[in-house]
Amino acid sequence: MQEDVEEPLGGDSEEASEALYQRFQFTIDKGQEPLRIDKFLMARIEGGTRNKLQRAINTGMVLVNGKEIKPNYKIRPLDQVVVFSDGSPESTDVVPERMDLNIVFEDNDLMVINKPAGMVVHPGSGNYSGTLLNGIAYYLQQKNPDISEETLPRFGLVHRIDKNTSGLLVLAKHDKAMRHLAKQFFDHTVKRQYRALVWGDLEEDEGTIEAHVGRNQRFRKLFEAYPDGDHGKSAITHYSVLERFNYVTLVECVLETGRTHQIRVHMKHLGHPLFNDETYGGDRILKGTIYTRYKQFVENCFEICKRQALHAKTLGFIHPTTGEAMHFDTEMPADIAAVIEKWRGYVSSKKQVDKLKD
Repeated sequence: MQEDVEEPLGGDSEEASEALYQRFQFTIDKGQEPLRIDKFLMARIEGGTRNKLQRAINTGMVLVNGKEIKPNYKIRPLDQVVVFSDGSPESTDVVPERMDLNIVFEDNDLMVINKPAGMVVHPGSGNYSGTLLNGIAYYLQQKNPDISEETLPRFGLVHRIDKNTSGLLVLAKHDKAMRHLAKQFFDHTVKRQYRALVWGDLEEDEGTIEAHVGRNQRFRKLFEAYPDGDHGKSAITHYSVLERFNYVTLVECVLETGRTHQIRVHMKHLGHPLFNDETYGGDRILKGTIYTRYKQFVENCFEICKRQALHAKTLGFIHPTTGEAMHFDTEMPADIAAVIEKWRGYVSSKKQVDKLKD
């Protein structure tokens, strides 16, 4: 039996699940004959080559009945098998590239980085250079020249955020930390708060969106909300209103799950696409009377913030070695902050004009 399988990492770097590590879970049948664990898993995990599976076993990413095992372990009836897999093609190379990194925190176990908008997290189809991981590879090699390029692919990366979303990411520096952090993401215990500017004036001050998120049935690069749960995987987003600007609203979103484009898809489903989200219809005027002055104002805002107005502002998790509760917070990026300030000014001036009319 197989269950709780995260959506696999695909070719396009912006198409797959936020959690880069999948979790496969099996309960071995009562009549199963003894069989080496790697052979058993090769027959059941797509793309699960012997080399990848043996590496996963050696690094503790395969658990049987909650414990790490040796490569020659033979499965037994009713064994509970859990496999963490990065789902990445073995040929993926990460070429070190020098770049500026905004490192918020670093110790011997992990790094927390504030990713700018416009940067892809890891190499993939069409994005083989200029990614965050290329920069991290260079940074790590400068600190430790003994690190070879063979050890660099997807080094320590357990989750990601979209190319045009800014904000916080955590990366592990060794297998133990990677395994610990990956488990926290699967258990949904990582605390993540996003700030988003969305179109429209939300009816409620706070709420919860529960709708499966999965690929659009016609356009495979897009994702869709399926409130009836007939497609995709379960997704839950909690939101609260921080500030209202009549035509747009600043909200805080807390993720209970981490599906691809979850906030963007959920807010569109709610009828409030993210401001300037060209993928999900937020890159045009959706609220307000379209007259020349207002249209020019919105276009100016689009020019200032040339991407979806979404920022991963806070990140919290348990440190994999010390057990300490870690919490990180960032300032709003300049482009979103500037647009928010423009909306404040626009609404304020409009109120003053309306008062004079009265």
